[in-house]
Amino acid sequence: MSEEMTYGQTSKNEMPETVKSAEAVKAEQARNAGEEEEGFKERWDLAAARLEELAEELENGDNGLPEDYACFFYRAADQLCKLNTICKAGDALAERSLEELQILNRDLYEDVLPEHYAESFANPVYAVSVMGEDMGRCMSFLQAEINSVIPDAFFGDEWELLIRQELLLEVYGAFLTAVSETGELPDANTIRDILYWYASDYSDVENEKKVRKQVDADCEESRRFREVIMDSDLSDLRYLYRYGCYITENELRTAKHIQELPEETIALMADTYTEGYRKGFIQLRVDLSKKETVNIHYCAGFERVVRRAIRNFEKMGLKSVIYRSSDSIFNRRGARKAGFYGAIANKQYDYDHREDDALVFDGNYKTRRLETLQAGYELVKEKAHKHAGPAVIEIFGEEPFAPVDSKEALHLSEAQQKLKVEFAQEAGELSSRYIPEEERSFTIIAFPVPSIGAQYEEIFDEIIRINTLDYQLYSNIQKKLIDALDEAEYVQVTGMNGNRTDLKVQLCKLIDPEKQTKFENCVADVNIPVGEVFTSPVLTGTNGVLHVKGVYLNDLFYENFEVRFKNGFTDEYRCTNYKDEEANKRYIRDNVLFHHERLPLGEFAIGTNTTAYVAAHKYEIAARLPILIAEKMGPHFALGDTCYSESEEVAVYNPDGKEIIARDNEVSILRKEDRSKAYFNCHTDVTIPYDELGALYGVRADGSEIKIIKDGRFVLDGCEPLNEPFSELG
Repeated sequence: MSEEMTYGQTSKNEMPETVKSAEAVKAEQARNAGEEEEGFKERWDLAAARLEELAEELENGDNGLPEDYACFFYRAADQLCKLNTICKAGDALAERSLEELQILNRDLYEDVLPEHYAESFANPVYAVSVMGEDMGRCMSFLQAEINSVIPDAFFGDEWELLIRQELLLEVYGAFLTAVSETGELPDANTIRDILYWYASDYSDVENEKKVRKQVDADCEESRRFREVIMDSDLSDLRYLYRYGCYITENELRTAKHIQELPEETIALMADTYTEGYRKGFIQLRVDLSKKETVNIHYCAGFERVVRRAIRNFEKMGLKSVIYRSSDSIFNRRGARKAGFYGAIANKQYDYDHREDDALVFDGNYKTRRLETLQAGYELVKEKAHKHAGPAVIEIFGEEPFAPVDSKEALHLSEAQQKLKVEFAQEAGELSSRYIPEEERSFTIIAFPVPSIGAQYEEIFDEIIRINTLDYQLYSNIQKKLIDALDEAEYVQVTGMNGNRTDLKVQLCKLIDPEKQTKFENCVADVNIPVGEVFTSPVLTGTNGVLHVKGVYLNDLFYENFEVRFKNGFTDEYRCTNYKDEEANKRYIRDNVLFHHERLPLGEFAIGTNTTAYVAAHKYEIAARLPILIAEKMGPHFALGDTCYSESEEVAVYNPDGKEIIARDNEVSILRKEDRSKAYFNCHTDVTIPYDELGALYGVRADGSEIKIIKDGRFVLDGCEPLNEPFSELG
């Protein structure tokens, strides 16, 4: 008799399967957990034992592999063995001295550091040079995937280590089989297939973990992060090494400097950050009391500020969720970091692997990722709906980075780029379905790190001052700007001092000027510091050229960045980073257009924070400022979605009570017919600095002009205080 039939024949005194007691359910869950744990332990023991055998085989040289391949497998196995030891050591690592922890930290990341990268298998250029194009790319992919779990070892995540161990052993086994049976190395497609099924098969587990880590304050990773932040002696800098991320002098000096600040300064920093978050919900008229969690994003070294922020959020009824930025195939985000992160060991290494999913991304893989992502959201849908959104602490001041575009690195084909765009759109729709955009908010604030220069402490203090400028003063001045711009049919922007900008930006029409406005008065709530008014331009009629002589976008440098718009869409684009014109276009397409054929002008704004502009020139740090501050230092133009993406239906009001009606454009409005045509899931701001800004003026329907800025200075009546900081430039 089957078990199913037995369930159908219970007596009156027996409890049917559908109404098991709580005790019975717990007992069954315990049994299942025990079986899973036993199965996991067996897999771990087998993998660990085989890794040891592999090391012996490679040392004895009796595996029949060419020297370069034997070297690869030995290095990879040795790395995983070290990580296994760290994972098992757990809290015992805390007993090591600061010097010992520093040596261990450097040892784990040494292979990809710039001074060693030229001969690292993680470098696709080197891997291809010794293994050939196809096999070299596969093996470089594999090495990067192994490197991605270094922090997981410190957090005791045995699962992440195990699946990399098994992956390495499966690839190694394929080599041994091929050599023993044919005397030849395996075909690269054989190795690619192993990597493909690894990425596909584990998408379910990885996507569930990914989603849970974003919205569940009780998940293990969040708990470990809060433990480091709330329980550590922050005066003992050894705590920084508990994360497992790469730590440099930047993080050490940052932590030391913040530890030495008076409590009132820490309170000012943290309170500005968390109050900005709270004000964002007030601005959107969303009830924050219905939310339960907030994401905190930060960089190692800011724990004292984050500790106070966590307590502030608790007073708002929010639990803090913290997760680590990942570099694995399952979560890689290229140059962009989300969550917690430490130092980037080598930005060229990150850049080389930004498109590693080119090895596996096809239609089936896309479908698999989306299905497992949705399944992950379903498991935590109640927590997701009560999630309030991210609160971000950014850093800036690191050495500027201009990447080398290596032809040996993996690159998405045109077909794959199209699939990735579709995936991003559908994944964004899933996220919005489970974490409604109109019911969440965010805040972002930025601080410098020591590599910004010898005047680090002075610059740090100046940034705190900029982040806490007079809210009301800017609100009043920006209202005058908005009142003037509301009269305009379009805005004309031209450059000077070598800037070739000549761009007409079409504005929406007001139906009821007494109650409506075209521009939002941005006064340091979600977007700190103060200092901009912005709108969603009308695309039809927006034409011309946007040019900046030098600009950092998404942490990458662009020389002579230039875009031509035709009816609001990017029509042509170029820069002069490389000698090859096609390489320049590919650089912009990959990292600004994010593989889209074209993007709309999603935002036009006028930055008013002349204090930040003057500070940038005084300390010669303009090239190192984040877009968060740089966008406030002149007019800026966003390529991609509008600022109101996914929440266009939510009414937004300025402090004067007027509703901002420019929340849609001709693209975003398509969401009502076909959401896939409405959003691009990207938004990149390009700022023209004041010293390159020749003129900015509005033009009324009758052709008369409204002078706003001339030769980099505000000329509109009521905006005179914005010119006062310029006097410091001499």
